[in-house]
Amino acid sequence: MPGAPAMDAPLIRISHLSKSYRRGGQDIPVLLDIELAVQAGDFVALMGPSGSGKSTLLNLIAGIDKPSSGRIEIGGIDIATLGEGALADWRAAHVGFIFQFYNLMPVLSALENVELPLLLTGLSARQRRQHAEAALAMVHLEDRMDHYPNELSGGQQQRVAIARALVSDPQLIVADEPTGDLDRTTGSEVLGLLDDLNRKLGKTIVMVTHDPKAAARARRLVHLEKGVLVPDEAPAQDLTPQP
Repeated sequence: MPGAPAMDAPLIRISHLSKSYRRGGQDIPVLLDIELAVQAGDFVALMGPSGSGKSTLLNLIAGIDKPSSGRIEIGGIDIATLGEGALADWRAAHVGFIFQFYNLMPVLSALENVELPLLLTGLSARQRRQHAEAALAMVHLEDRMDHYPNELSGGQQQRVAIARALVSDPQLIVADEPTGDLDRTTGSEVLGLLDDLNRKLGKTIVMVTHDPKAAARARRLVHLEKGVLVPDEAPAQDLTPQP
């Protein structure tokens, strides 16, 4: 197919990417000439001190924000060139989001929260429910699907958020501090789920974290320092016994 990416091309290819924000009449640089490639099926941890630009880079990869300059090709599409409507459609079809504070709708049940991304598709109500039930089963919450967020523990809420990220079968999952609001044991369980999504289902995951134990679950570690990418590292092996 003309214009299709090569079979061995990276899923994510970022070239000469820069991002600045306008504040008080000045341009404040956040990211500077970033070059990054991520293969399909990889699990990448983005680390760096506060203000290093890691969450900004994640938002750019997810199509939540747009760069000041440069290219972000995902699956051969330069998402930086898409208009707002096309970008929203692309996100709905290709990206699953996991956030630190879950971002669940308090007036909706777990099942209804997971169904939300499917409202942008052409699926029937029955099909949406079937997909949502299957996603909740994958995170072992079959018995909590009718519960509301305030009836769930923090770990259960994050598992609902993971099910919501999975329900549209995206090619890319982006996670911003997914264990930052969880205790150590619950965080380890959530990381185990992400590890399964990567290794068993082949999902590509890009995760921002400040926690070395979370980063140790990734296959690749990328550091940002003051908006500049520093050389890759292999994550240190996490030897903590898993529950």
